[in-house]
Amino acid sequence: MATEIRFSLNLSKEQALRYYQGSARFVVVTAENGKRIQFPAEHIRSFIGASGIQGRFSIEFDGNNKLIAIRRI
Repeated sequence: MATEIRFSLNLSKEQALRYYQGSARFVVVTAENGKRIQFPAEHIRSFIGASGIQGRFSIEFDGNNKLIAIRRI
């Protein structure tokens, strides 16, 4: 059974660059339900724009807590 968790992310261009270049390996966020989640930074690279990353996202995990997908909502 899959689990979906929603969170917001607001990273400046400089902060996002650390994730893009690989110097920051994991993203740690507080979800809307108050739960802290951590996932590999490679999963947010496609969302990095000229001004960084801003927006609300949905992350989906399978029954074994393996990341399935992250989507902008």
